[in-house]
Amino acid sequence: MAGIVGYGAHIPRHRIKVEDIAGVWGADAPSYKKGLMLREKSVPPPDMDTITLSVQAARNAFKRAPHVNPADIGAIYIGSESHPYAVKPSGTVVGDALGITPHAHCADFEFACKAGSETMFVGLSHVDSGSMDYCMSIAADTSQGAPSDALEYSAAAGAAAFIMGKENLVAECLYTHSFMTDMPDFWRREHEFYPQHGGRFTGEEAYFAHTMGASKAILEKAGMKPEDFKWAVFHQPNGKFPQRVSRMLGFTQDQIDPGWLAPRLGNTYSGASPIGLTGCLDVAKPGDLIFMCSYGSGAGSDAFIWKVTDRIEEVRNKAVGTHKLLDENQIYVDYGTYAKFRRKIKKND
Repeated sequence: MAGIVGYGAHIPRHRIKVEDIAGVWGADAPSYKKGLMLREKSVPPPDMDTITLSVQAARNAFKRAPHVNPADIGAIYIGSESHPYAVKPSGTVVGDALGITPHAHCADFEFACKAGSETMFVGLSHVDSGSMDYCMSIAADTSQGAPSDALEYSAAAGAAAFIMGKENLVAECLYTHSFMTDMPDFWRREHEFYPQHGGRFTGEEAYFAHTMGASKAILEKAGMKPEDFKWAVFHQPNGKFPQRVSRMLGFTQDQIDPGWLAPRLGNTYSGASPIGLTGCLDVAKPGDLIFMCSYGSGAGSDAFIWKVTDRIEEVRNKAVGTHKLLDENQIYVDYGTYAKFRRKIKKND
């Protein structure tokens, strides 16, 4: 049975608080904090992008899988909606940095916020089919939000990496299920720097319909109920949506807490549910079942059921934990520094 052999995450140390963004635009910070359930978000410095985030997260994954030779990995996939190049893969750069290439398949994935779970789905399929021993699946983003737009309060940065294999598993993948429709709730056209969204339309018809669709289907496929799981993690465009959808499905706050990172992290887009999964693995015990469901605008959800193995106790502390990355050594910046880091000020050529 295919599953996760090693996992890792990386989160920028720089952060900006919601009230510092709201203060610049004359917005009501308490309403954003209450309505979106966000306190702050991660901010990538100028020398950090999807590629560098991916390398750091993958190195942490290798620390938890020291028996895996990078050259034995048959494919490297990176899911993101903020690849540094429009025409040049991120995966070849990351693969060279890690020692995976040249004898490996490489592809960059895009599907809005579920590009990361796509890499996991495909990586598991390759390993399960026997076409390769290992696959590196990475979710990473340095998200964009237009100045003063609601997305600016949540668009953050982070990465999660998973080595998929069949032996020495940290977590077995018991079931997968995907749910897709054509739903134009969020988009960014070629040459546009910031994405656009359908406002409230992105909720009921988009996020909730697809998350509920995938979640109900995989629970029925597995013959399981929410109470069978120790932990659950959902896509986190803000702090409020994952809480609400978990209640709609019958999960409790205790079940989602380890993977509910949005209030302190923001929306890491492709990395949101995969990073949440690393947070759950950091506290999971052997035998725990973890429910995971991503969401990506356009639109679709990938759902997974994971069963944690005894090996988690052996590898958990071999790399920095996700909550430690989130909670320690933060560097808070003001809006001016944030705008400089994110290149918010554009010059006309």
